[in-house]
Amino acid sequence: MENIGFIEIKIVGAKGNLNLSPENYDIREVISMLETAENLLYSGEKKDRPIISYQIEDGSVKHIFRTSIQYIIGFNAILGQISQVQHIDFLDLGTAKAFENIQEIAVNRNYDFSIKTSLDNSNEVNVDRTTKFFRSEVIWANAELYFYGKVTNAGGKDKANIHIVTEELGTLRIQTPISFLEKYDDNLLYKSYGIRVTGKQNSETGEIDTSTLRFVELVDYQPKYDEQYLKGLREKASESWKGSINSENWLREVRGGYDA
Repeated sequence: MENIGFIEIKIVGAKGNLNLSPENYDIREVISMLETAENLLYSGEKKDRPIISYQIEDGSVKHIFRTSIQYIIGFNAILGQISQVQHIDFLDLGTAKAFENIQEIAVNRNYDFSIKTSLDNSNEVNVDRTTKFFRSEVIWANAELYFYGKVTNAGGKDKANIHIVTEELGTLRIQTPISFLEKYDDNLLYKSYGIRVTGKQNSETGEIDTSTLRFVELVDYQPKYDEQYLKGLREKASESWKGSINSENWLREVRGGYDA
């Protein structure tokens, strides 16, 4: 088997009275599909992903994305599952959003999409204005969340954001009212804070939709390693354990378990 495969996203539609083709397919639509394809194949951290090469072909418009066959095989399995269950709730966030983007384009532009791979007998998913490939609102519920880390950016001309670097999720961009930043006197940059936010969270997996995070409150956060405090906790836990367990009975039970 070759080390490279591809996914094909074929679009059939029209531009006014003209059938869709590479000649009348706008560059903004190309950019949108490039971003979508990257999220289809690599929904998580992208800095270490393999190269994805691209070409556009006639018929009406065919997007061809070539990359490592390992990821093509995995994506083919995803297509098979979507084709079978006809929903995307089981997908991780990045992949689900990519399918939602395709579904929105199909509805808004009356395009018909066909998505398959280069594998023999490839699975295939069709998306048009009648399909409903959107995440269930029941699964993605509103949640209140706390994040802790270092602020690396704050502001924005029209839509203000605070960027905070966290250990768990990397850099998060939190939509923040301009009025808060205008009234906040201290310099936020490169200081550690806690931030209370609202956002969407998957009620089944706990996954957080980081694109929905909205600022609620800034919390002073000064991480400090207190050796004496931790030592006291260890001693307290040790004394509690000693006081609640009879060591001779415990040893006798353990030996009895082995004897059995």
